[in-house]
Amino acid sequence: MNATIAHPSPAAAHRTGAIAPAAAEISASASQLWGHRLLGVVRILLGFTFLWAFLDKMLGLGFSTPAERSVLHGGSPTTGYLGGSIESGNPFAGVWEALIAINPVTDVLFLAGLLGIGLALLLGIGMRIATVSGAAMYLFMYLASFPMTTNPLYDDHLVMAVLLGAMLLLGAGDHLGFGRPWARLVRGNRVLV
Repeated sequence: MNATIAHPSPAAAHRTGAIAPAAAEISASASQLWGHRLLGVVRILLGFTFLWAFLDKMLGLGFSTPAERSVLHGGSPTTGYLGGSIESGNPFAGVWEALIAINPVTDVLFLAGLLGIGLALLLGIGMRIATVSGAAMYLFMYLASFPMTTNPLYDDHLVMAVLLGAMLLLGAGDHLGFGRPWARLVRGNRVLV
């Protein structure tokens, strides 16, 4: 007894709205390819966001940091942000006061994080360290945002932290980035991938 599977002809599939299996597979592959490319674009945009924050705070480009409050002119990027959080009645004020107390260490770690995460995301290399560090930085900024003014539960910092986690799990560095060559270069060192 032989069983055959009958597939509709392309004309019949068109009339009935059915998609031939091969066409469905091609469509799914194309969608997945474009989805990964889009994830690569989002990774690059987030990388530029981190890198821009570093440049603006270091040089005082006048967007969120005026020139007179830049690091090059003696300003502290963390004291202003965390100090404002303390003044607004943040429930984690004790943590922020401790971080301000150890400045300039906090500033150096914050700026190094912005630069390192930004470059890694832009290039698609070191994604494990970049996404975990970036998510941690976003989570700290999320906690420093309490009390929230626009949404009582979350803000964009939490969304970005979750997005970085998705980028790690989906291999975003491999798409429009140097993730694959980087992985070959550092093979055997899972932390640096």
